[in-house]
Amino acid sequence: MPVPNPSKSTSSAAAKGTPPFEEALESLEAVVEAMESGELPLETLIARYEEGVKLAKICQEKLAEAEAKIQQLEKTATGELTLKPLTTDSVEE
Repeated sequence: MPVPNPSKSTSSAAAKGTPPFEEALESLEAVVEAMESGELPLETLIARYEEGVKLAKICQEKLAEAEAKIQQLEKTATGELTLKPLTTDSVEE
């Protein structure tokens, strides 16, 4: 069975000029690791911090988009199944 190519499923992310969530998170982790090393000069630390803020924002936006797409099935009074947006109330149940 062939392995799905993640770059094909993220064409909308590439079209917007933002990396897919997984790449943004990986890059953010690399930025944090480099900053925690204590070996970077101040100017580089500032540049890495700015990069990290941008990557964190991308990750937050991607997670918000994913959450908005999650739906659940609901049975109507007639017994039909319909899709409705996921609410926080239904997650806590």
